[in-house]
Amino acid sequence: MLDKNAFQSQLHKTLADILQWWAAHAVDETHGGFIGRMDGQGLIHPHDEKGIILNARLLWTFSAAVRQAQLDEYRPLADRAHQYLMRYFWDEEKSGFYWMIDYQGRPSQTKKQVYAQAFAIYALSEYYLLSGQAGALDWAMETFEFLEQYSLDHRKNGYLEAFSRDWRLLEDLRLSDKDANEAKTMNTHLHVLEAYTHLYRASRKEAVRHALVNLVELFLDKFIDPHTGHMRLFFDENWQLKSHSISFGHDIECSWLLVEAAEAAGDESLLDRARQAALLMAAATLRDGVDADGGLFNEAGPRGVTDTDKHWWPQAEAVVGFLQAWQVSGDQTYYGAATHTWHFIQNFMLDTTLGDWYWRVNREGQPITTEDKISQWKCPYHTSRACLEALKRLGLRG
Repeated sequence: MLDKNAFQSQLHKTLADILQWWAAHAVDETHGGFIGRMDGQGLIHPHDEKGIILNARLLWTFSAAVRQAQLDEYRPLADRAHQYLMRYFWDEEKSGFYWMIDYQGRPSQTKKQVYAQAFAIYALSEYYLLSGQAGALDWAMETFEFLEQYSLDHRKNGYLEAFSRDWRLLEDLRLSDKDANEAKTMNTHLHVLEAYTHLYRASRKEAVRHALVNLVELFLDKFIDPHTGHMRLFFDENWQLKSHSISFGHDIECSWLLVEAAEAAGDESLLDRARQAALLMAAATLRDGVDADGGLFNEAGPRGVTDTDKHWWPQAEAVVGFLQAWQVSGDQTYYGAATHTWHFIQNFMLDTTLGDWYWRVNREGQPITTEDKISQWKCPYHTSRACLEALKRLGLRG
């Protein structure tokens, strides 16, 4: 088992490597902002579209690097990300953020995906906490108010998935091609939860706290299966379950985000329930989702694991989730699980040829290089955040 001092040292180095790689490779010096895509062989595609998810996550990452890790050299990139996001992704006429722009900054997909609005709120809240710029918080609050007006189901609760540019509900609600076309999904709710947690830290607005408490209760009452410790992923508008798949990465990510949300809300009884649920999910993930090498499988179904590939982001989230379970319970088993997954990351997920992390490796640890290095979905948010959160938790247990 890795001792705490060695663990902290490796976390600092890995964080530095992540940030240096993205600073060196992601900036678009020709068209502004950041590039839209680098493929798995390291080739930049300069005319590909640029997505809101990547750009919001870059804003969060560089802002957090400065504010949380005091790495002031990344302040210009945080400012660059903020300026580009608000200049090109923000819809001045209808409010909210476009899904995609072209490489020259012109809107190419104008839908308002709720998941994307959440990441913009999350990133703007972090940037506000760094910079104190009131405008960043104003934009985050305006986006929050639109979600509460249009996305929140005021009769049956929960957040509906996707809207047109002028905030009319779409027929195709899917976040990506692999998702079910259902009205209410765990994934979107999880990132609205994450966003509202950070927005409440930044704003201290009672309306945000009220919405945050509601989201925590939705996870406790709707999304988390109390029998299995895994989350239910897809529902229709009436909360009828439409999927029996398991996403191990989301389970363990939720385990710590849920506690963070309840802590921010300041409700002790809710926090107690969230901690119990977090330990339930951590135990289920460790029992059902972790391979002998410490890597986290991707997905499962009612009969067991269905996808044995190990994607980059579940590994990152597992480190944080298991460390938090150790914090809450004092059980060294979870500290061991966190260091086991960390060893897996160090041995298999780090791309020693092109840099950064592979998108995924197979069960034998062989990298799959057909996936992008930089894209709408491949970014440094999970990885850098895991380092920051792990360092924070190791410090708290010091």
